[in-house]
Amino acid sequence: MELDFRKDPSILASIIDAMAPGVFTVNANGLFAAWSEGAERITGYSSAEVVGRPCDILEGQNCKGFSTIAELLRSNAPPTGMCNQECKLSSKDGRTLFVHGSVRILRDENGATAGAVGTFSDITSMVQANEKIAILEQQARGQQRFERLIGNSQPMREVFRRLKLAADSDVTVLLTGESGTGKELAAAAIHAQSARHDGTYLAMNCSAIPESLLESELFGHLKGSFTGASSDKIGVFEAASGGTLFLDEVGDVSPAIQVKLLRVLQEHEVRRVGDSKNRKVDVRLVAATNKDLRRLVAEGTIREDFFYRIHVFEIRLPPLRERKEDIPLLVDQFIHELCRAKGRSVDGIARDALQLMMDYHWPGNVRQLRNAIEHACVNVAGDRISYLDLPPELRDPHGSSLADVSTDLSADERSERDRIIEALRQTGGNRTKAAELLGTSRVTLWKKIGRYAIEVPG
Repeated sequence: MELDFRKDPSILASIIDAMAPGVFTVNANGLFAAWSEGAERITGYSSAEVVGRPCDILEGQNCKGFSTIAELLRSNAPPTGMCNQECKLSSKDGRTLFVHGSVRILRDENGATAGAVGTFSDITSMVQANEKIAILEQQARGQQRFERLIGNSQPMREVFRRLKLAADSDVTVLLTGESGTGKELAAAAIHAQSARHDGTYLAMNCSAIPESLLESELFGHLKGSFTGASSDKIGVFEAASGGTLFLDEVGDVSPAIQVKLLRVLQEHEVRRVGDSKNRKVDVRLVAATNKDLRRLVAEGTIREDFFYRIHVFEIRLPPLRERKEDIPLLVDQFIHELCRAKGRSVDGIARDALQLMMDYHWPGNVRQLRNAIEHACVNVAGDRISYLDLPPELRDPHGSSLADVSTDLSADERSERDRIIEALRQTGGNRTKAAELLGTSRVTLWKKIGRYAIEVPG
């Protein structure tokens, strides 16, 4: 039997109620005359609560609602004219909704205003996503730098302020913070911004040099002063004279070396191993450590006088978990540095992948983040880094393996896991296509990938 809604208006009403968008009509006085089930689903207001009420009933704080419809009814808009716009509504439970609506003014045969008919769709999730993108783009445009250090968070703005103060003076600086927070970059930035920028900048990791050789590396030695000293050698203090010397992991040096460093800092003189005379040096010292020097002083590992001599102006580099709002800036920078350096035309990162990075705890700080992007640049096949391109430890932060997970799964869960693996294999790891094969959403799919600790085929 053929259905004709022109002969049976109830069929048309059923069709309208089945539509996802909201449909409504308004009479000539600006009162709602009809309110579809789609409109009820979007706003939470039933037809009984809306019909017979004025158009502004859905207005809330900073929400225009449908109040512009009344203005259209009073205007001379032609009957064929459509008004398309985005606006904000206040739902029944108080939420702010963003909708896109179309309204058409209806006129009778005499040209008089008879009312209006309109539709609207919920675009709240789309607007919120675009707002996040806009914020990230604004941050990227307004990002702050201090040489190679990047950040726009309050902790990093404070770091930049103190780095500038340090650069404007010749004070001894102690950089503290966890491993991977950028202490070496901070030291190089101080030198580059200081009056010594034309001088030599040298960096040395004290913990990487055996104790027996450290004194010679720092202060130099004379030929024959010890076994293997086949020629005279200047140390880093003399080599960096007129410039800046960065001593990393200074908390690892022995008390004996601390005494000699203390003398250099106080007297501005060094004595080479095997020499009997002192040599003048003009060095600006920047030291760094990831250890708690005050605790080491209490334990007797660090001399108190040495601690106070290097602890003149401390700058703490915050861990990445305290400055997560900087992650989008860092990710963007590393993509440009690493992906394009490898010849990959990568121009960004997918939202779910970025959200994963925002949620991760980053025990290795910025260094680990950089390594994660480098890993992704090797894996990525398209123009955007995806969730599956990131290292396994980010996608499975608890370190569980597929074998570990599968032993705790039910038969149905194991079957689902196998279907996901097969779909990813068929699509070459393309999550969007795999989700289509499985009849699910991309977000649901990547959550299950993480839950089942699935390693995606490359």
